This record gives sequence, structure tokens and C-alpha cells, in this order.
Amino acid sequence: MRGDTLKPRKANLLVTTRREFLKTTAFLGGSALLLRRIDRAFELLKRAEAGEGSALYELSRPQNILRTVCLQCNTGCGIKVKLLQGVAVKIDGNPQSPWTMTPHLPYATSPFDTARIDGAICPKGQAGIQTVYDPYRLRVVLKRAGPRGSNRWRTIPFEQAIDEIVNGGYLFKDVPGEENRYVQGLKEIWALRDPKLAAALAKDVEKIRKKEMTVAEFKNKHREHLHLLIDPDHPDLGPKNNQFVFMWGRLKGGRGELIRRFTKDALGSVNAHGHTTVCQGSLYFTCKAMSEQYVGGKWSGGRKFYWQADTANARFIVFVGASPFEGNYGPPLRSSKITDGIASGRLKIAVVDPRLSKTATKAWKWVPIRPGTEAALALGMIRWIIENKRYDARYLQNANKAAAKVDGEPTWTNATWLIKIGPDGRPGRFLRAKEIGLSEKDEFVVLRDGKPVAFDPYDEKTPVEGDLLVDTVIEGIRVKSGLQLLYDSSRTRTLAAWARLCGVREQDIVELAWEFTSYGKQAAADIHRGVSQHTNGFYNSLAWMSLNLLVGNFDWKGGMIKATTYDIVGGRPPKPFHLGAMDGRVKPFGISIIRHEVKYEESTLFSGYPAKRPWYPLASDIYQEIIPSAGDSYPYPIKALFLYMVRRYTASPQATPTSRSCGILPRSPCSWPATSPWGRRPCTQTTSSRTSPTWSGGSSWDPTLPSPRRSNLSSPPSWAPSPRR
Repeated sequence: MRGDTLKPRKANLLVTTRREFLKTTAFLGGSALLLRRIDRAFELLKRAEAGEGSALYELSRPQNILRTVCLQCNTGCGIKVKLLQGVAVKIDGNPQSPWTMTPHLPYATSPFDTARIDGAICPKGQAGIQTVYDPYRLRVVLKRAGPRGSNRWRTIPFEQAIDEIVNGGYLFKDVPGEENRYVQGLKEIWALRDPKLAAALAKDVEKIRKKEMTVAEFKNKHREHLHLLIDPDHPDLGPKNNQFVFMWGRLKGGRGELIRRFTKDALGSVNAHGHTTVCQGSLYFTCKAMSEQYVGGKWSGGRKFYWQADTANARFIVFVGASPFEGNYGPPLRSSKITDGIASGRLKIAVVDPRLSKTATKAWKWVPIRPGTEAALALGMIRWIIENKRYDARYLQNANKAAAKVDGEPTWTNATWLIKIGPDGRPGRFLRAKEIGLSEKDEFVVLRDGKPVAFDPYDEKTPVEGDLLVDTVIEGIRVKSGLQLLYDSSRTRTLAAWARLCGVREQDIVELAWEFTSYGKQAAADIHRGVSQHTNGFYNSLAWMSLNLLVGNFDWKGGMIKATTYDIVGGRPPKPFHLGAMDGRVKPFGISIIRHEVKYEESTLFSGYPAKRPWYPLASDIYQEIIPSAGDSYPYPIKALFLYMVRRYTASPQATPTSRSCGILPRSPCSWPATSPWGRRPCTQTTSSRTSPTWSGGSSWDPTLPSPRRSNLSSPPSWAPSPRR
């Protein structure tokens, strides 16, 4: 009330200083060493903040700084770890890393000059100190000391662990019931060591797969070396080396190359597998399919990678299942570019996410979609864009490299290529010129002004363009164009029906599609990586990548760009340490434990259907298949399983106990578009049955539903060329 005297509040007993908080957490965390250093670190910080001279701030001295890489997430930001009397007390970003400073300092800058300059690092990266000084962190080797499941362990010297893992033997004599159990070591599993012999065996195994050699002929030819194989009656399983399996969880930044060098090049095993399929495998496989090339009569050579939005130059980005302010790749790298873009007015963003994320709070529009219906939203946008002619027709009409070159495009698509339609209405293979008497060559076909034209997609001299929306019959063969198939997929529901399926308003789809097509090639749909983490993740990813194709933004500044990093392998001159080169390397061969990139029907194990476990001819890194396959000994039993950053029972679906285990834990904690350059490969759009996005959920299109609302904002966008990257 007016006139009342304001009385002072009681002191808040819960208020504490930063120093007291950290001292308490250090005490509770059990890190006595860190606790002893905390007062000294704060004293230095206080003097530095008071301006008593940066020379007094010991953490800015070059000799007290270690430059390394953060492993708190998968981004791998460059960091500076600051030491005080040998203890890590502060982590900052490395200003010479493009991940933590934009623009980064030149690599040639002296460390004495960069010592007082810090890059950005996220809170998770700052928590690296907690990780390294965690009192529960394993820093010794543990060996099982009791029956399985007894949770009894004992510490052993590191040298003993190496000896037992390599040489094997009767390792559990002191465990009741296992006194006579013999464990094979890596040296024994490493059976095939001769590179020339391995190459000869692999060559003949390939002949067996092609039905050019029988198993009996193989066994007779290589009778002196059959003891090196897992099963001589099934040579395509490969050598006993394959019974060593390396299974990793999170892996980036050079560690993958070292692991493959160890597992494949040195030990000669095909079994080095990661966690991609429980992370973002659908996104990887989508981009792999889009980047495949037609070489030697087949589609192959796709790269396992993904495109992301060029956040530094884009004018509009829709983040779908992605929140760069909280995770992604990663907050230090992307959030500053997004924030600068929004603050300067350069960038507008939209967020499609069931959750109101931190990124969504900064968005022009937040679309709270129903989880798992991301493809439905994309198909609704695709329908509106095609019906309102808001796509880049000039780009999509280019059928080959020559046509793209004329238009100054770095990529081209198969939007105009003709696909044969079966009696059931389903798309099949691409139409070939020889099938309609147009040419004797194995060439593809487009329709140009209603007339079929044969073409080579990699021809650099003869530009060929095609009609975009085609549904006709040629020489008795019904065909459709790639764009027509995409449009047909989007027409299986009205716009209103797509909206209901997603749990959003119809106008949300219209507004999002309009905005997305209003910035030429400087708009992008960024989907790393929530969109891919569903059982329908491939189609989710493909639908949104098809939206990017409609505006032709791939490999353009401000559009979708390929994520590239340092040449970790060391293959560039002067090649001081080339991980790809190795004397005496044994090229591995055989069927992997997860049966990836192999057809069951072409294996010697084929005995009708069903197979004992699934086969995956189009995928790799089937993480959730490793443990069950080992448990079933299919296609063969394994002898050694090496886990790195893996918690098989909590992170791997279908994780069942393996039949054998060495019982030794390491010191580190185990948790958890035609030719070159690459940017000029053609993007495979939605054309054939192997890449067409479909929607299988819910009911069919209902003609009684209202027609899609047409926005009065129907003028075509300006397709002025964007700045080239």
C-alpha cells in the first residue's frame, strides 16, 4: 500500500558465491586435487579481472596450455585446456579452430600470440573437467574375478592386459568352472597374414558370388590354405580374421581411421562397425543414395555423408528436428552464425519440432509437428510448391552435366528422366533408349517438347533438357518423369489431410512453403538429425532433401553444402603421416557379422527364405545387429569383441548377451551430385522405386476432404543466380 515502509528482506541463506559453489561441488565430486587448486585459481582470476596485469594470470601463459579436441560430444571442437600446477582448471575454445571462432586465426599464428585469445566453447565442453576428474572414472584395467554376472573384478597391470588379449590362454584358472577354458588371443585369430594370398582368395570368392566358380573348385584350388578360413564349405565368410569384431559408439576426428587401420589393414577383419543406425543412419543412407552414379551398368559409388545448411550465408533456414542452440554440429560452430544472421536481418529461421526448443524461441515460425510425421509435412509443402510452380524449373530441366554447365549449375537431377510404370502402377526401372528403338546404347531417356530424347548423364558436350511433368505411353510402355512421381506422392493426400496428419494448421504448410521458396538458392531445409531417428527415417530424410532439390540449392553459397573437415587421413602432400598407406596390409574380405552390403541370394548360405537373421545389402553399420548376430553365431561365431565408447545393453536395441567374452575391461571408460570434384555429382531425385518417397501411414487420400487452400501469394519467385560457393 502507498505510504508503507519497505522493510529489508531476510538474508537468503541459500545464496552462495561462485567460489563456494565450485568448492562444494569439487568436494562432493571427490576430486581432492581439484579442490586444493580451486582457491589458487580464483585468486589468479580475481587479480586478472582487477587489471593487475595479464602476465600474472598464469592460465594465459603458453606453457600452461594444452591444445586438444573436445570429446564431450561428437562435434570435436578444438580446445585449449589450461593447467595450474599440472591440474586442468579451465577449458576454452582454440581460436585457430573454425569450430570455435569465426573467422578463425591463421594456422601459422604463433601459440605465444594465441595464448591470450580464447574461442567459444559450450557448457558441455566446459564440463570436460568434471569428466576427467570424475572419481568414478576407470583409470585401471579390470579383469573379471568371478562367475559371469557376479560383478566381481580385480585390477591388473596394463602390460598384463595387453599380453592376455594378444596371446590368450587359460585366463580364468582362478574362476570356478572356468579352470580349463581356453581363450584365443588376437595373435591366433589373426590367421591370414599374407597379402598376396589374401588377394588371391578374395578374387576367387568373388568368382563364387558371380557363379563363375564352384565351392568344390575353390576348395581344390586352395586346399593348402583352407585351415585359414572360418568355414571351407562357405569360403565367402572369409578368413578367421573376421572373427575379431570392433564395435564403437561415438567416433570422429581421426579415431575412426586409426580403428580401421588396426582392424582392417592390420588384423584383416571386415568387422569394424559403428553406431550409425541408432543415430542418423537414415540421413547418411539418403545422401549416399542421392550421390550414387551410374557406372558400368549399375548404381554405385555413393558417399556416406550428409549436406547441411550454410548457416553463414543462408537467408532462410527451416530446422527440422534440429536445434543448433542446444546440440547439433554444434553450438560453438553454428549458433554464432545463426545469431549474427538473425541480429543483422540477413537470416530468418523456422523450426519444425514437437518441443519448443531454444532454437524455436528465436524463430520466425515454430511448427509443433506430431513426432514421426516429418515426411508428411514435407510432402504437403512439395504439393503446394509444385502446384503453384514455386520450384526452380531451369535447374530441374537439366538432364545431364552439359546442360547444367550451360546454366552455371554445379549439380543436376533426374527430375526429367523417364521411369517405367508397371501394370500395378508402381514405378520400376529407368527407361532405356534401346527399349524404344531410339539408340543401341545404354542411354537414358527424357521427353523434350513431347518427343523422346536419348542422353548420357555425364556428357559434357551435348546439353539435354527435358519436360518436367510427364505421364504418357511411349512404344506401348507407360512412363513418368521423376518430378511427376514426386508430385504423385504428394497428391496422395490433400493439403488439409497432410496438415491433420502432422497435427498442424493447413496455413502453416502454405506459409512455410511460401517462405522457403522466396529466397532462391539461399534457402535450406536442415534436418540433422531428429528427422532420421525414426523407423521411417529414410523417407523422412528423402522428402526434405527433395524439397531442397526443388529450389536447386545444393553446393550453392547459402544453400546446402557438404560438411567437410580436415584431411585427417593425411593423404595430401607432403603426407607426413598417411593413415591410408601401410606396408604389409591385408585387404579384408568376406561377409561381415552384420551381413551388410551383401545379398543373401548371392551367398553360399542361401537356402531359401527366411534367412536366420536379416541381410542388409544397401546399408552399413547396423549397430543393433552386432550383438544379436554374435549371440546367434550367424553367419559365424566370433572370438573377440572389442568395445569402444559402447554400452551395449542401454544403447543398442535387441542387445542380448554374447556367447563368449574375454572379461577384460580397458583403462578408458567404455560408454555409451558426375565426376570430380565431389560437389559436381548429380543429385538423384525421387524417380525410381529405390528412392521415391512414399507415405505408408494412415488412410488413403479422401476425395471428400476440402481442397488445399491456395494462397493469394502465387507470383513466381525470382530465380536470380545466388553467389557461388
